[in-house]
Amino acid sequence: MNKREGGGCCSKQADSIRDANVNPSSPIIAAFKVFQQELDTKHDKHERLVKISRDVTIESKRTIFLLHRVTSVPDAEEILNEADVKLDAVRQKIGLIADELRGEDIYQFHKAFTPGIQEYVEAVSFQHFIRHRSLISLEEINARLVFMRTEKADPEAPADATPGAYVLTFHVTPSDYLLGVADLTGELMRLCISSVGNGDIDTPFQLSQFLRQIHDGFSFIGNTGPYEVSKKLHTLRQSLGKVEDACYTLRVRGSEIPKHMLADVFSSRTTMMDPEEGVV
Repeated sequence: MNKREGGGCCSKQADSIRDANVNPSSPIIAAFKVFQQELDTKHDKHERLVKISRDVTIESKRTIFLLHRVTSVPDAEEILNEADVKLDAVRQKIGLIADELRGEDIYQFHKAFTPGIQEYVEAVSFQHFIRHRSLISLEEINARLVFMRTEKADPEAPADATPGAYVLTFHVTPSDYLLGVADLTGELMRLCISSVGNGDIDTPFQLSQFLRQIHDGFSFIGNTGPYEVSKKLHTLRQSLGKVEDACYTLRVRGSEIPKHMLADVFSSRTTMMDPEEGVV
């Protein structure tokens, strides 16, 4: 027997001896089984939250695409009401997230559902701006995420016992709110271009003032906010710069360019803009 074969035999013997010496009723083994079950449960919950968040993201994006049609239809209220229905469906999916997080520390699972929540904030704030020309607050968003639930019936309870009802709430974190609002600015920039293309000259100036206020608010946050906010601040400045460039063109050359060509002019100018150009 060579040295390698001898080592293999010794290893197998050691494994068999170790397996033979394992006591299934050992408290250490029992503790590790509990840890295994906890980790499996947490992993399964994480995967469910990722799937729900993906559904929230998809439905929120569809709502945003729908809202962009307000510039091309005679009755914007019809589009807004249809968006209400879609957002109600999204809220029900967020209710599923709240069910999963009941009794849990949400920050253990925050990365699993934050993309969907940010997209929802972007969609609901976009609809709110179109309808009210203002920014929806975090408190208003959270006030909509309140759900009524009924306790599951206890099989050991008396037959005449009625399950109790309880209120379940989901709280959007300040960081998710800020990141959703930062993404909103890109949609507002697109709304500006499409509005001009449809002959709406007033909306770009309203958007310019609104985006300036959002930019000033983010500037006050500075480096004290979430890391992702500082990354999106550059995109926010680009969107503001494009809207202000559109307003400048309207004010200075609006009478020279036919209305049906203004959108093409803005699109060509924004694509030629230097990425670093904008408002500092």
